[in-house]
Amino acid sequence: QVELVESGGGLVQAGDSLRLSCEASGLTFSSYVMAWFRQRPGKEREFVACITPIGSRRYGDSVKGRFTISRDSTRNTVYLQVNSLNPEDAAVYYCAADSNTFFRGSFSHYYPYWGQGTQVTVSS
Repeated sequence: QVELVESGGGLVQAGDSLRLSCEASGLTFSSYVMAWFRQRPGKEREFVACITPIGSRRYGDSVKGRFTISRDSTRNTVYLQVNSLNPEDAAVYYCAADSNTFFRGSFSHYYPYWGQGTQVTVSS
């Protein structure tokens, strides 16, 4: 059974940074595309970033240059370093996994496995 557990969210001030973590179990981590999505209040779930097993990365337009995704196969963990946070980044951040080894796209339906989310709140 695949399980994804996010951590690292919290309340921060505008301009601060956070590192979100997602620990995966029940899957062959090194064979999965791992991704982060977020959902802001009243908005649809939005693609943030993904990383393939060989380390290729994709980012959503709104986070390019500020967010960095990485993975550690020794820990079965994917990270999202979020810098220069602003109030528009406040959201529930979700980790997701796709068993394909290549990037298929940024639509959430490509990812069958999801975590419960971690809340990021940004005060101005």
